[in-house]
Amino acid sequence: MLLFSQLPVASIIATILVMLFSMSIHEFGHAAMATYWGDDTAKRSGRLTLNPFVHINWIGFAMFVLIGFGILGSVPVNASRMRNPRWGSFWTSFAGPLTNLGVAFVAALLLRLFFAEPIMGLQFFLNGDRVPLGSYQGLIPDAIMMLLVATIFWNVLLFLFNLLPFFPIDGWHMILALLPGYWLRREQVPAFVRGFYPISQFLQQPAYKWQQWAAVSQIVLLILIMIGFVLPGFSILGRLIFVPAQQLWLSLIGI
Repeated sequence: MLLFSQLPVASIIATILVMLFSMSIHEFGHAAMATYWGDDTAKRSGRLTLNPFVHINWIGFAMFVLIGFGILGSVPVNASRMRNPRWGSFWTSFAGPLTNLGVAFVAALLLRLFFAEPIMGLQFFLNGDRVPLGSYQGLIPDAIMMLLVATIFWNVLLFLFNLLPFFPIDGWHMILALLPGYWLRREQVPAFVRGFYPISQFLQQPAYKWQQWAAVSQIVLLILIMIGFVLPGFSILGRLIFVPAQQLWLSLIGI
């Protein structure tokens, strides 16, 4: 598993630059989609922009720089103002991760179009301090190559991470939007399920129960993050996110 703390200094600098851009376009995606669905809350608050200093959560960004995890930003959204609150909320939440995936594909396309050996960019990213920039194609081309590789990796990671169904991540809000507010009535719940609380309760009012469990899901996420730090060999998040992220990253680079 590739840990933020294991990256060389040059790659950490590239990561900070990439994350400022990636976080901005992620939040812009939320704001633009909410505006499309009729909610102008983000637009009125000046968040319909790519300016990272408008979106950034400085405490969360400092946490990311120090420990490799943090809430980088958020956009105010009011689903009740949308012409279709359920689907507007879903696509507004999904827009952020989709934007990151799109950025990763564009960066991969540029890397393959303009650099004959994109694997060199991977070497710079992983071993930046031990492979001096300019050793292959020149200082500026090699720096651009590293930035493209970093852009692919961190945007793939942001895409997958934000699909997790934990509050306050986008995946949690996407599930909330998809769940019916009152799906099954009590008498319709199968008899063998009724005794399994809270499953039977959830089946009666999925969206309502999902909202009630928001704090619990947030605690579960924090526990999973702590396990990854204390016992990296048993990291559940590593298996859920970092492993598939690395595989997709390397595939986009062309390895």
